[in-house]
Amino acid sequence: MTDYRASFDAGIAFSNGGDLTVHGFRVDLPGPDASEADIAALFVASLGLLMTDTVELANVRIFAEPHKGTRGGPSDTRTNAPVAGRGRLVELGHLVREGGTCLEAPGGDLAAVELAATVDLPAVVVRVTGARRSPVGVGSLAPFDVRGHAVLLHTGVREGRGEGRGEGHCLAPEAAAWLVEKGAVLVGTDADGLDDRAHEARPARETLLGAGVPVAERLAGLDGLPPTGALFTAAPPRLPGVGRVPVRAYARLPMA
Repeated sequence: MTDYRASFDAGIAFSNGGDLTVHGFRVDLPGPDASEADIAALFVASLGLLMTDTVELANVRIFAEPHKGTRGGPSDTRTNAPVAGRGRLVELGHLVREGGTCLEAPGGDLAAVELAATVDLPAVVVRVTGARRSPVGVGSLAPFDVRGHAVLLHTGVREGRGEGRGEGHCLAPEAAAWLVEKGAVLVGTDADGLDDRAHEARPARETLLGAGVPVAERLAGLDGLPPTGALFTAAPPRLPGVGRVPVRAYARLPMA
């Protein structure tokens, strides 16, 4: 079977300021028909870049060449290290009088949600707290291995960094599809919702729920979690035919 790689120039802008330019960078590809979006995501993942806002590619060239083991690429055989020890618990839910933290079930049926999809999930915390409100794209997610993880968007909306009450950075539809493709098992946010509330459509939410991925909204305390290593829980009651309920969300930090 023939391996393929890509060579390209790239410019990256970060949501917390600054930029990065590279020339002639190379990454392993899953096949010769990889799109520029696929290549950009592999580039960000290979460097483990956090808080990526935009990625622009130029002079893209795809060619046959044996894989070199690009981090996050098709030949990367790394596995997630187990959480070392059990640290303290951190409350991540709002009180009901503050609006509450909610979990929504795929198919509108909480009774069908398995405990394995909401309890002791290894968490990935994606920080997108920049002042400029823009959708969270694949570039912000690509540095993380999200398979089997709860992906939690820390927008800072309730820490004085959002642009309106409950309005954090929304999740781009293509990023929601990427999370499904990569095997995320739950997606959460500290905002009131994953989608842009200025529009009636809810493409990110619909993509995730349609693929069987529960959604947690109005989380608190994400600033107290590390980017990786914590265990997240937001288990709902088993209520047949009920799709959305308040939950008490929390995380267990890794042992220091």
